Amino acid sequence: MRNLSGPGGRLLVRLLAPGLIFAVCAGVYVAMLDARLKGPSSQPHFLYQADAFLHGELAIRAAKPPTDNDWVRHAGKVFVSFPPFPAVVVMPLVAVWGVKAWDSLFWSVLAGLGPALLYVLLRRMRELGMTERSARDDLLLTVLFAFGSVFFYVAVQGPVWFAAHVVAVPLIALYVLCSLRAAQPFWAGLLLGCAFMTRTSTLFLGFFFVFEAWSQAPGDLRAVVKKLAVFAAPLLVIGVLAMVMNYARFHDPFEFGHSLLEIRWRGRIEKWGLFNYHYLGRNLAVMLASLPWLTAAAPYVMISRHGLALWVTTPQLLMVPWPKRVSPTLIGLAVAAGAVAFVNLLYQNSGWIQFGYRFSLDYAVLLFVMLALGGRRFGKAFIALTVVAIAINTFGAITFDRAHKFYDKDGSQKVIFQPD
Repeated sequence: MRNLSGPGGRLLVRLLAPGLIFAVCAGVYVAMLDARLKGPSSQPHFLYQADAFLHGELAIRAAKPPTDNDWVRHAGKVFVSFPPFPAVVVMPLVAVWGVKAWDSLFWSVLAGLGPALLYVLLRRMRELGMTERSARDDLLLTVLFAFGSVFFYVAVQGPVWFAAHVVAVPLIALYVLCSLRAAQPFWAGLLLGCAFMTRTSTLFLGFFFVFEAWSQAPGDLRAVVKKLAVFAAPLLVIGVLAMVMNYARFHDPFEFGHSLLEIRWRGRIEKWGLFNYHYLGRNLAVMLASLPWLTAAAPYVMISRHGLALWVTTPQLLMVPWPKRVSPTLIGLAVAAGAVAFVNLLYQNSGWIQFGYRFSLDYAVLLFVMLALGGRRFGKAFIALTVVAIAINTFGAITFDRAHKFYDKDGSQKVIFQPD
């Protein structure tokens, strides 16, 4: 034990629990890939974007994209409209194996970082006295996130839409960690900038840092402004880079390319825009009211392509609005999560096609931290619901985009509830 008494030994002890969580989660996710393990995913957009970056290009170098889904053709070139940070993450893989890299395997291994860093975040809050949770409580929440939330099915997919969530979740966990008590403003800003370049709506998570900065120096405007300036600096640099990239591709600094996508919903986007109150009712219905359909004939259960409501896949999230204790940190988390959720609810897409409401992953880390802060006891009922949530999301991880008989075949995006 004397070998563990020094700084290096203590660091190894600190890394043991999150390291084991990473190994177990990544191992389970990879094991669930099955036929997806080998070769590129069905929608390997980030591989092609990474290849373009490695060759100093913005447009993909292939004469024709490998699929016909969610590409942008502009000025005789083909572009990836999705924010590019995941392409930067996968660049080392592409540098060695090119666009034929096994990206589903890569994303599933990387997904292990999400639960591991959530545990690190929860542990840090416990050590700072911000929560009264035990290590057992922190581990229970981590297991619930890893296998009892929509993160489970997302982690075992691979295509571009799911890969973005896999990259965003650990970035968000690290951002919240650095934002606690506004302790590391530069790193918080840098991480939020990377999250923005992965999932743009996560920019509104910045409200959490603002709340933390103010709560640490209430009334001291100079100290708050100084913190916010350091926080904003890397965000501004990343924002300028994004605008330069967008202008170089589409001659519009604010156009990532999503409004130019060649998709069936192009007319809807041209009429209402990418974000509009028009979409709010539908998206609220998906988020809060979409239930599995029960049928008299096999397979007896069917799911809308819009996916299941957030509380169906993770029932414990119903506890979030009813905390036993309220703190400034909890309020900051609630405001930040609410802002991102609201923006997503105004978006022209519900997350379709999905098993559960995957857009919640843009703020799910905050919801789980709010569960820890809320002070409600994690007793037998909570554990029983965790078993239920794991069963539900394991079903999703196994069946989504594989056992198609369990999923509605409507392609119009108009069917959310079971038809009469």
